[in-house]
Amino acid sequence: MLELINGHENLSAFLKDDPVRPHIPMSWRVTQGREVYGLFEDQYAVEAPVNFEGPRAIICVAYTNGVGIEERDLNNIEDPDTAMFYTVWSYDKGAGREIVLATQKHIQETKKHIFRFVTLSPLTVMAERFHLRNGAHFIRKGKKCQNFEYPRQ
Repeated sequence: MLELINGHENLSAFLKDDPVRPHIPMSWRVTQGREVYGLFEDQYAVEAPVNFEGPRAIICVAYTNGVGIEERDLNNIEDPDTAMFYTVWSYDKGAGREIVLATQKHIQETKKHIFRFVTLSPLTVMAERFHLRNGAHFIRKGKKCQNFEYPRQ
């Protein structure tokens, strides 16, 4: 189950695990134009017991005007039309893919002014394989980051 966790009491504990951008402070991640989502197991599952007490995955999103290629571009939040997924990590196999797609679907349903779903990914083979394997298309490569775009669902 996808949950907005901007005000979650353990948010700072979760953010310490960010493998991509641990230097970004929590206060910045949850200010206007930015959100943090967590993917949690359904606590009411009948078929299987709950395996995780915390989140299965975390994703951080900045709503920007256009597609940024550097971290500073995540500050371009006036008249946003793009959801920039700037960091994602998981604690459970398959949860990274699940949270990216669930967050995209949620944003499409709740923020009609957002038309593009793009990553600000590190220049790693792992990030490239992850996004291409999960349906994104490569857009461009910068000095420190690369962009992949997920098609609208």
